[in-house]
Amino acid sequence: MVTDDHEDYTGDVTPGGEPDVRRLGDLTLTKVAVDPAMSNNCYILHCGVTDEVVLIDAAAEPERLLELIGDRSLTSIVTTHQHWDHHRALAAVKAAHPGAVVVAGEPDADAIEEQTGVAVDRRVGAGDKIAVGTCDLQVIPVAGHTPGSICLLVDDTSIAPTPHLFTGDCLFPGGVGATRGDDAAALFTQLLGEVETKIFERLPDETWFYPGHGSDSVLGNERPHLEEWRERGW
Repeated sequence: MVTDDHEDYTGDVTPGGEPDVRRLGDLTLTKVAVDPAMSNNCYILHCGVTDEVVLIDAAAEPERLLELIGDRSLTSIVTTHQHWDHHRALAAVKAAHPGAVVVAGEPDADAIEEQTGVAVDRRVGAGDKIAVGTCDLQVIPVAGHTPGSICLLVDDTSIAPTPHLFTGDCLFPGGVGATRGDDAAALFTQLLGEVETKIFERLPDETWFYPGHGSDSVLGNERPHLEEWRERGW
């Protein structure tokens, strides 16, 4: 039976606090916040059929992440983008699970390798999939916050009746991710355009999304504000 068990799930987590757990059919999602200064979200996805695990963003506090992974098979570590606060625990988690495949968007992969000293085993782009046991994460490249930022989509009615999307720092409740530097305005326009065409035009309002910091939301809550975001420029 397909279930989306969200009655007790809120997605509201804080560094040092308990993780929040959601069950989507055979897929279990654990959300945990790390580092009080940056309050990054890390997501541990577990397939109940194969007992395999995928980690999205080894941001910090490797001991905490390794404890949550436990003795299960970590098959992939996905880094959503190259910014330092999203991969500080990558080296330690990879060392503990040397068989795990390190995954990142192609345009960000070199920077991630330089910053972490960890080789990116798989450089992904549009149309690629990352297996979580019997479930797949579909890769959606969304440039603007960084050149190689990726979102990860679960869109399988045998897992959950509605889509679920991990957005890194591309999309948050209340707006898109920050863009900085001399090209900030152009990057904002690029980011908002890609979020509109690749996420809002593709996915329904019921899509639940999980960002790299802070609380979750559904696309239907954010869709009415796209023009407002465009006008304010951030």
